[in-house]
Formats: sequence, C-alpha cells, structure tokens
Amino acid sequence: MKKGVVTDAARLTRLIPTLRDLSAAQAKIVILSHFGRPDGKRDDAYSLRPVAMALEAIWGGPVAFADDCIGPIAADAVAKLPKGQVLVLQNTRFYSGEEENDSHFAKQLALLGNVYVNDAFSAAHRAHASTEALAKLLPHGAGRLMQAELSALEKALGQPEHPVAALVGGSKISTKLDLLENLVSKVDLLILGAVWPTHSWPHKM
Repeated sequence: MKKGVVTDAARLTRLIPTLRDLSAAQAKIVILSHFGRPDGKRDDAYSLRPVAMALEAIWGGPVAFADDCIGPIAADAVAKLPKGQVLVLQNTRFYSGEEENDSHFAKQLALLGNVYVNDAFSAAHRAHASTEALAKLLPHGAGRLMQAELSALEKALGQPEHPVAALVGGSKISTKLDLLENLVSKVDLLILGAVWPTHSWPHKM
C-alpha cells in the first residue's frame, strides 16, 4: 500500500479460488484482515477500505466494506450482505484484543459468522484473535490458498529428496523462532534473510 492505493495485489488475487467456492455455495463471505501496526487504535492510514476497492476490481463483482470489524456497524453490514457476495471488515488491529489474542474480542468476531475459514497462510503462525482464538469458537477449515501452501510444505518437508535447503525471510526473525526450531531438524541447510528498512541504511558502508 502506498498513499492509500494497493500497489501489489498478489495476495488478493490468490484469494479468488476460495472466494469462488464460497460464493458458489451461496455463503455470505465476510473477510477479516489486518494491515500495518496501528497499536490497537483506530488510524485511518491503516484502513482496509482501499483493499476492499482493490479486491472488487480483481473479483469482478461488488465488494462491500464495513468501517468496523465488530459491533453494530459490522453486524448490520453482514445482515445486509446478499448470499454469494463479499464484505471486507475494517482492520482487526484497530482493537488491542486482536494481537493480545483476547477471547472476548474473538467472541465478538464470532457473532458475525457461522463458519471460520483461514486462508491467511502468511499470518497463520501468529496466535491472534482472528487467527487462533476465533478458530476455537466456530466450525473451521482451511481455504484453497492455505491448502495449497500446506500441500507444498508437506511435499518439501514430509518425505523430501535430500539435500533440502530452506530459505526463510522476513522483517522480524523473533516471530519465527518456533518455525526455525522445527525446520532445523528437517533440512540440511537453513538460510536466513531479512528485510532491511531503507531508512535505516547507513550513509557509509
């Protein structure tokens, strides 16, 4: 996202197979997601409204947006949503309960649906309310993207042909320690990479 515009819609595009399946089953598709680090407070710089607009262009049909992810505004938007159509709720990280994996916050999210589908593989390692606590409150399953990623992992790590190398990248290695400990016993070579913020580059090397 740059200046309120989605500049890389790859993750949205990869959601389409799951959305198609749910739409064909006449489900009301209510999307929960997060963006940035607003520290549990509302900050319109991190609104998901532009994401809903970008998804609408990719989906090729209407995508509604609710300016909250819990409470009356979200509930009203879900109630008005026609079967088979898509609704994006506001950034879950506007509430501190999201990153705290708060059960009360998760219960408020659970009021908005009947079934929970996790299709966010890149966030599945985080024990947050919308990824962990919510799954304990509703019947749940994996989306098509999650299914594909897990199948690829099983192929690479279940019974792989050795030697096997794993390249792990990201900006916060501390959030991946459990994953790395698991990988060490399964691969022959573990390579760690990281994103170095451009504003942190020294002027002289």
